[in-house]
Amino acid sequence: MTPEGDLIATEHRGTMYGNRGILHNDDLVIVRRHQVRRWLVCVLEFRGRRRRIMQPHRYTELFFLDEAVALAAGHRPCAECRYPEYQQFRAAWAHSGPKPTADEIDNVLHTERGLINGARTTHQAAPDTLPDGVFIRHKEANWLLHNRKLRLWTPAGYTESRTLADGPADVLTPVSTVDTIRAGYRPGVHPSANV
Repeated sequence: MTPEGDLIATEHRGTMYGNRGILHNDDLVIVRRHQVRRWLVCVLEFRGRRRRIMQPHRYTELFFLDEAVALAAGHRPCAECRYPEYQQFRAAWAHSGPKPTADEIDNVLHTERGLINGARTTHQAAPDTLPDGVFIRHKEANWLLHNRKLRLWTPAGYTESRTLADGPADVLTPVSTVDTIRAGYRPGVHPSANV
């Protein structure tokens, strides 16, 4: 999965797993972007469970380079395999108010990660006002803000590094997730972001 939430074919599996329901047909062709509002990001291994990839009539397995990519795409931590992270996400989302339910979070994210004329919706913000762990789109590429620098995303890992640009940027990470990160939630990032 890309930070824009698009499914791509690549040999690189990534460090996180997720789902959006059944996206493929019986011929293993992707026929939809999502089936459900509950977009989860999970760990790759949990309680010894094994799955054959893209089974007919079973949810489509999605893979992300890291949690920051999954959050940018509009996913949230799974309440089962990532229960502590899910609770941290809920607490940060609430900003010291009552913790939202999974359905409340999913309904907000569903509106914020939409498409307009086939293109992913974004919002504008100056990069120097954004917290680490957020993705922006710059010159047709996706960049992670990490340690106050921009890191170029590729399916294999982060490569090029740039200093923060001036002026507004197209932010991919949904507004509510940006606010949740700003309130203290720390998304996991691939080790290549630190190279």
